[in-house]
Amino acid sequence: MLSLIQILLLILDIVWFIILAHVIMSWLINFQVLNLHQQLVAQIWYGLNRILEPIYGPIRRVLPNMGGLDLTPLVVLIGVYALRIILINNAPYFY
Repeated sequence: MLSLIQILLLILDIVWFIILAHVIMSWLINFQVLNLHQQLVAQIWYGLNRILEPIYGPIRRVLPNMGGLDLTPLVVLIGVYALRIILINNAPYFY
């Protein structure tokens, strides 16, 4: 059972990394450091959007409209971190 918890923690770490990459890339695109007209940048951007939209979609429907500010990645990061804490704190019960 410990292996299952470690696999879940690994998946949460990967999700954490993907969300951070998406946030940093969105900043770089907004500050015009990266250009979506470049094929590689566009492919990475649209790939990240397709991966994260099933996670972001339900949360965006619940969060109020904040104008140009999207707090969805922050809410998801807090959720991922909370799940990590729950898994780590309950790991001794699965021995």
